[in-house]
Amino acid sequence: MAQSFASTIRAGIAAVPLTEFDIIERFFATPGSHRDDVCLGIGDDAAILAVPDGHDLITAVDMLVRGQHFPDDMAAADIGYRAMAVNLSDMAAMGAEPAWATLALSLPEPDESWLAGFAAGLLGLAAEHGVALVGGDTVKGPLAACVQISGFVPSGTALRRAGARPGDRLFVTGAPGEAAAGLALWQRGLRVPQGPAARLLRRFDRPQPRVAQGLDLRGLASACIDVSDGLAADLGRLARASGVGAIIDLDALPVSEELAEMADPMQARRYVLGGGDDYELCFAVPAHALPEFERRARNWPCAVSEIGEICEPLGLYARERGDTEPLDEGGFDHFR
Repeated sequence: MAQSFASTIRAGIAAVPLTEFDIIERFFATPGSHRDDVCLGIGDDAAILAVPDGHDLITAVDMLVRGQHFPDDMAAADIGYRAMAVNLSDMAAMGAEPAWATLALSLPEPDESWLAGFAAGLLGLAAEHGVALVGGDTVKGPLAACVQISGFVPSGTALRRAGARPGDRLFVTGAPGEAAAGLALWQRGLRVPQGPAARLLRRFDRPQPRVAQGLDLRGLASACIDVSDGLAADLGRLARASGVGAIIDLDALPVSEELAEMADPMQARRYVLGGGDDYELCFAVPAHALPEFERRARNWPCAVSEIGEICEPLGLYARERGDTEPLDEGGFDHFR
């Protein structure tokens, strides 16, 4: 039987690939969270946002590229989640309340199933932290996602890398090294993990940005940085920005039970010091602020470990059993 004219038209429409504007309307027009300070969001040439009186605007941007920042076969929802999480971590490191985000997305092809998963991961985490997606751009090209995020702090209260002073105590949240160990398991072909490996892979797939902890550290931490390229490397950057040195007590490094079960002690230590993708917070607290810091940290859902101190001689040092030696920062660098 000959196909009807109407069914022919429907088949033709169904065969038409998604356009850029279809993608925006279908997958990203739901903006994550509704916020009263979004005067104009998705749909115009630019967003209009109202910064609260008496606050400073904080903004950051991060790009994720397939094969560079995530494996080729990572689930779309996890890529979307990570794209938002790495930017929320930057907000946390500044002690900022995240508010608005834009998304630039490069796609080889407009795959509806992939887009649905990516949007669910991205907007789900955005909603958890009260972030509204207010605009962006979609292009055809190699798979890459770039999120720009903005938030605010009461004027003059933002955390910075600069500000640490000799004698300040050093702390890190969570369990650094787990994400790097998880990536190593992925690279060995492990996709359906059991036991400790499941937690390590989860820590790589879904890092937890420490936004609430960053807010708590305002007025207490003298300097703060998020751990994205490795604890030693990022602490070294904090020390240089502050014009000081830093000593890490190797025996005080937090090694989770899962990491200890999957790696020998020396390898576990290397993961903790050099592994990236943790998105924990490393920060310095002066002596006078320690009692209040300890009071606030008791309510944190994540662990926090004291790992050393700020010192006067420039550089990064490791201390073990009373001996102190220079420590190679290592860490991740795109061009090294």
